[in-house]
Amino acid sequence: MKELLYMWKFWLILSLTLGLAPFLPEPHLVGKIRWIAGGAVGMSAADWFDFAMHTTPWVMLAASLRMRWLARKRAPGKTGV
Repeated sequence: MKELLYMWKFWLILSLTLGLAPFLPEPHLVGKIRWIAGGAVGMSAADWFDFAMHTTPWVMLAASLRMRWLARKRAPGKTGV
């Protein structure tokens, strides 16, 4: 599982493809966020599941970049000199 968190390029590609598909007339995730921001009136369980599936690559990308940042911060021998 930890190896998946370090694969930031993989999560970036998934975020830009599956996370935003379909792209026209607007990215699907953007439409879902607007729907939720508008009160989520009429959203069914399937819509919430769909939102979770389109959001997962973005959450994993953020976690991966955070792990990468923490690993660089804790790297031995970096004194900043």
